[in-house]
Amino acid sequence: MTEGSQSQVIVVTGASSGFGEMTAYALADAGHIVYASMRGINSHNATKAKAAKAYASKNDVDLRVVEIDVVDDASVASGIDQLFDEAGRLDVIVHNAGHMSFGPAEAFTPEQLAQLYDINVLSTQRLMRAALPRMRAQGQGLIVWVSSSSVRGGTPPFLSPYFAAKAGMDSLAVSYASELARWGIETAIMVPRPMP
Repeated sequence: MTEGSQSQVIVVTGASSGFGEMTAYALADAGHIVYASMRGINSHNATKAKAAKAYASKNDVDLRVVEIDVVDDASVASGIDQLFDEAGRLDVIVHNAGHMSFGPAEAFTPEQLAQLYDINVLSTQRLMRAALPRMRAQGQGLIVWVSSSSVRGGTPPFLSPYFAAKAGMDSLAVSYASELARWGIETAIMVPRPMP
């Protein structure tokens, strides 16, 4: 962080691996208060949660772990409540949680497509509904949507359900951008390179 700048309170969804994990660590290194959200912090992601806490201690950064399962309304609400109880505010949401499935489009059942939409699109709506009332009251904020290069034209075969879900998320992000600007909440859509 530059001299005189204020640390931001940031939540990063899907921070147990990949872009989310890297983003949470980098933002904490930059001097921000970062909530690395993930599901199963006491079960299947316990090792990841422990590693994040160890990283925070070793590097003297403010990287916190919060339980948020983005496909569960109660979990999202509870995690956001915990964040506001501890930090008193939320400045930045990074919508990173997502899931990719591989295979020919016709092989996916409607229920499987619905699951992908739930993780990649509806999860963002859950978080927005939990956090936005308090963020609007603050009069400022930033929403970062982690998109996919597929939405911008890079469309290899056998990933169509994921691509469709990410396009849906982008469309929602654009709509939110115009609605939230009046409250001083900005929007950014990030399109990272493909990650193995």
